[in-house]
Amino acid sequence: MNDALAALYPQHLATLRERTDTALARGGFEHLVVPAGRPITKFLDDQDYPFIVNPHFKHWLPLVDAPGSWLVYTPGEKPKLVFLQPRDYWHVVPEAPSGYWVDHFDIVVVRKPADAIAELPATLSRCAIIGDQFCNLQDVCANNPPAVVDHLHYHRAYKTPYELELMREASRRGARGHRAAERAFREGESEFGIHLAYLAAARQLDAELPYASIVGLNEHGAVLHYTNFDRHAPKESHSFLIDAGASAAGYASDITRTYAGDGAAEFQALIDSVDAAERSFAAKVRHGQSYADLHIHAHHVLAGVLREHDFIRMTPESAVESGVSSAFFPHGLGHGIGLQVHDVAGFQAAETGGTIAKPEGHPYLRLTRPVETGMVVTIEPGIYFIDMLLAELKHKPFAADINWTKVDAFRKYGGIRIEDDVVCTAGEPENLTRDAFAQL
Repeated sequence: MNDALAALYPQHLATLRERTDTALARGGFEHLVVPAGRPITKFLDDQDYPFIVNPHFKHWLPLVDAPGSWLVYTPGEKPKLVFLQPRDYWHVVPEAPSGYWVDHFDIVVVRKPADAIAELPATLSRCAIIGDQFCNLQDVCANNPPAVVDHLHYHRAYKTPYELELMREASRRGARGHRAAERAFREGESEFGIHLAYLAAARQLDAELPYASIVGLNEHGAVLHYTNFDRHAPKESHSFLIDAGASAAGYASDITRTYAGDGAAEFQALIDSVDAAERSFAAKVRHGQSYADLHIHAHHVLAGVLREHDFIRMTPESAVESGVSSAFFPHGLGHGIGLQVHDVAGFQAAETGGTIAKPEGHPYLRLTRPVETGMVVTIEPGIYFIDMLLAELKHKPFAADINWTKVDAFRKYGGIRIEDDVVCTAGEPENLTRDAFAQL
């Protein structure tokens, strides 16, 4: 894989330089300064939370564990890496930079965080410094100028071939974890045991994953962000929903699958219908497709699935208009993905800023930008049996159009979500997730 990355990296770096040149000119700045960040110390403690690198830092180079380091870029000059390699016998010291990317940087090694200041541009007022409050050091404070950040965030949606190669690897790692998790479910493991099987197969620690894994058996599948990990397996495992991703050099995959337990033929049939719907939505990830329109289309299709399986007795149009479909599918169809699992600028109207509003009645949609070539989005429809939302339907005029006997019978399954990561190309969409599973 390193040979492929080595071949693709120069073009990736050239793209970042071009974008940054334009962003700095628009903001009236001469330099880009990006701190990797530093660990956050726990309250009233002398230990730190797991380090999470600044996404703007890892966009330039594949370093995700270099706290205290800095990137400096000046248009027309070679990028500079100020690499912190402390003298420390309490912790593992980061190894000196090596690999396919190092020749593209001027690298200065420092021993103390404060030593990095001398390596930054002298005129900090002319620097666009991108980071959070935890990145600040002495008099160097992040200013995050909107003109610069808006431009960089907007264009970050368009992935370079180098980035796509890393996202393919993240998908392969995630798919391995999912296969192991399914086996653990079939063997009767608890949620905790399933999660351990996932980590072992993906070969990543919890802190290395792009987000906290969702591993839900039975009714726990109805909790959209369920992360409790019961230590004891239920007496009967009716269903299993897993939403878990993996990372490759800081790039994320985001994968969800749902499985039926033994003897749950009706639930399996519903899974199959949602899976078919998800594939049809993924096929629409084409240049110019309105993602907001695709989300509304998904509601109509899933309402048709609910009607086909006799959960509702109203037309799909009525189910969407009345809000019934939102009770069964209460989240957005998906989001952008890349350096962060919920990547930035999902609502941004243009490279200069602005906002594209969410469709009325759909507050949880995370992406309203039109899909364009080079973007990677998730497609994650679902059907759930959430007690709180269903209880609200019972007091509505259309309650008689819902088959409550069937609904009640499915509460023990929790819900269904199927999620793939899909690349918009100049032709057929590339489904990173399905391709990764096919390679196992």
